[in-house]
This record gives sequence, structure tokens and C-alpha cells, in this order.
Amino acid sequence: MRYFLLFLLGLVVGGIATFYFFVGAPRVKSLHTGAAVQAPDAAGDPPGTAVLTLDEKFFDALLGTIFRDLSAPSFRLGALRPDETGAGVQFVNTQGGCTNQVTVAQEANGVRTGVQLQNGQINAPIVFSGNYNAMGNCMQFSGTAQAHVELRFRAEDQTLSGQINVVGVNIENLPPMVKPFAEPVITAFVQNAINERGNPVTILRGQQLTLNVPVQAAAGTLRAQAKDVRAEVKDGALRLHITYDFSGARGATTPAPAPPGG
Repeated sequence: MRYFLLFLLGLVVGGIATFYFFVGAPRVKSLHTGAAVQAPDAAGDPPGTAVLTLDEKFFDALLGTIFRDLSAPSFRLGALRPDETGAGVQFVNTQGGCTNQVTVAQEANGVRTGVQLQNGQINAPIVFSGNYNAMGNCMQFSGTAQAHVELRFRAEDQTLSGQINVVGVNIENLPPMVKPFAEPVITAFVQNAINERGNPVTILRGQQLTLNVPVQAAAGTLRAQAKDVRAEVKDGALRLHITYDFSGARGATTPAPAPPGG
């Protein structure tokens, strides 16, 4: 038994060292997703601003449809090996059925994946399960994560996106013997899998933000593009303050092509 425990300890510690050597500490993937969305101006919205309100029930319906009609969201990192070019690390598929994958579930053990709009923040409890290949051993796990979501806006392609940042992970089903050693590895893996592969989350893009309204009585088309987006979380709802830049085109009574990303 003593030799078995020493072997197990060495295996897990080796897995931790390998994970941190190649992947590093949990982090949010750096993406060119635009500027962080700020709070509305205390002096009031400028002219041409529309306010869109989304409450928690809206996000419940959205996520419920994804779980009902589509596949459960999953994020895979793959096994780790040094890049042959020497430039870094390659992520490759794992053999033997261990996919190094985190799969989001709708609900488990009284916790439900969703969006919580409270205390001025967008929070997201996430229920998950998955597996991770640690030095040839496939560890199955499940648990919950807590994430914050930061909104970002890119005016050039009219895209409003969310940046997920996993700030806490609770692993639930590890054997007591290996939990003290395996939990840090799996926690870091879950954070990296979601932060690296789950971002960005597109909220509104292209035609959902732009306006092209034919006005036949005026012999032209009214057009508008979002030039600024502000946001606030208040009274259990997310309020998006979208400020538009309006223009008109005489004689153009058909909708203009959507901007890139539409």
C-alpha cells in the first residue's frame, strides 16, 4: 500500500508539473474583442440612444433552448506536447477515450447553469462534467464553476460580446485519496478550458445592431450603426444603452448590405 500511495502521489504531482509547465496558471484568453463596455453616463444618454433590457428569464429561455435543441456546450484542450517548431505548445487529441474535455450541463445537484444579474455584475454559475488525462490516467470529474462576464463592443464589425472569466471551481466526485492532489490540476484545467475555448460569447452582431429602414414616402433609406454601447445591471436586469449614428441615403429603398460579421 505504501508503494502504491507513493506511486499515486508521484503520478499526480507529475501531472500538476506537466500541466503548469505547458499551460501555465489559469488565465483568460487574450482576444481582440473590442473595448470594455462602460457604465452609462451619469449626465444621461446622448441623443439617438436606445435602451434594450434583458432580464434573467430571457437568459433562462435562451440557455434552455440551447440544451433542448442543440448539443451541450463543450470545451476541449486536448493532450499536451511540445510544439515541433519550438514556438510553444500544440494541443492534440488524446487516445484511449480520454478527450480532455469539459461539457456544460443544464442542471445537477440543485445547481443550474444560468445568468445571474445582481450586485451590478453579470455572474454565471456553470454546471459541468468531463475527463482529464493525467500522465496516462483518465480522471472523470464533475462539479460547478462560478464565472464573471465582461461585455465588450467592437464598432468596426458591430459586435457585442461577452468575455467569460472563471473565478472559482468546485470539484465534487474525486476519491478522497486523490482529491488533495488531483483537485488543483482539474480546477486549473476547467478554468483554462472554459476561459481559452469558451471565449468570446457573441451576444449581438451585425444586423442585430444595425438599422436599414426603407422610407418610401421620403424616397430613401434610413440607416443607423451603433457607435457606442453602455451597460448597467440593475433591478435584476441587464440594460444596454446603444447609441446610434444615423444617416440617410436618397433613392436607396432596399436594405444595404450588412457590415462585416452580419
